[in-house]
Formats: sequence, structure tokens, C-alpha cells
Amino acid sequence: MLAVTFALTLGGCSLPIADLPAIGLPANAPARPEVTGVYPAVHDVPPQREQAVLEPEERAKIERELIAARDRQARAGGAADSTDAQKGAKKKSTQAN
Repeated sequence: MLAVTFALTLGGCSLPIADLPAIGLPANAPARPEVTGVYPAVHDVPPQREQAVLEPEERAKIERELIAARDRQARAGGAADSTDAQKGAKKKSTQAN
């Protein structure tokens, strides 16, 4: 019994379930291609960029803008969090009385 279970387990790894005779493919399934697709070329290098890399000044300016936007969002989120905390504190004090 153990040998049969082991054989079925290993056999299940080698066959797609759709190819099993008891299950099979649905009648309306498209035919499989005779030639499987090729894998993409792993070692092909992409072409060189047409655009130049950002200058250090441009990069620093963009970083400053991103940092400023992050800080504005943090302040806006912090204000909302503190408002929610104040509301929660008021509810707790009301419930305690």
C-alpha cells in the first residue's frame, strides 16, 4: 500500500492533472500548441539610454521636493491621528462618568 501511494505521489508530479484519463480536458478547451514557447534571452542587455542621467543638482532638487511632500503628509496624518486620539479620550472619559 505504501509503495502504491508513493508511486502515485511521484506520478502526480510528472503529469498535468488535465492529462489524466479520468479528468481530461473539457470539450471546449483550445488545442495546445505543438511547439512550446521559448524562454526569453536572459543574457541580452537592454540598449543604452537615449536620455541623459539626471544632473546632481536636478537630483537634489527632486529629493528635496519628495522630502517636503513626505513631511507635509506626515503632518497632515499626525493631525488626523491626534484628532482621533482626542475623540477617543473624550469617549473614554464620558463612559467612565
